[in-house]
Amino acid sequence: MKRKEIVTSFLFKDGKILLLKRSDKVGTFRGKWAGVSGFIEEENSLEAALREIKEETGVDNKYLELLKIGTPFDVNDTVNDTIWSINPFLFLFKGEEIKIDWEHDTFKWIYPKEMENYDTVTNLKKTLFDLIENSDAEQND
Repeated sequence: MKRKEIVTSFLFKDGKILLLKRSDKVGTFRGKWAGVSGFIEEENSLEAALREIKEETGVDNKYLELLKIGTPFDVNDTVNDTIWSINPFLFLFKGEEIKIDWEHDTFKWIYPKEMENYDTVTNLKKTLFDLIENSDAEQND
């Protein structure tokens, strides 16, 4: 299996998190709901998270406050013959507007507990709840 280092970031605002629905134009997990994610290139994981957020949502880092950096973990993906090494982040979104790029069809702001109602990428719910546990983000109704 090949190994890919990626970031997955969640934007948090008013008790809700941002979910993005992956388009048919991406290479993996088409049609699945996800956080803001992408490959770590020639940068550290935080720089990659901020770059991906800018690329995928149009949000500049001046509208973000880092709430928590999660513990990296691996996901074995036998379908794509890949070990995804996930580097999770949680940010407070202090802006107003989201402008998604070609990688996504749509987006929604949902309460964390609603995630079970969405067909998500592997381990997304676990990733989120590991981040919001012991952080300033709360699970509101």
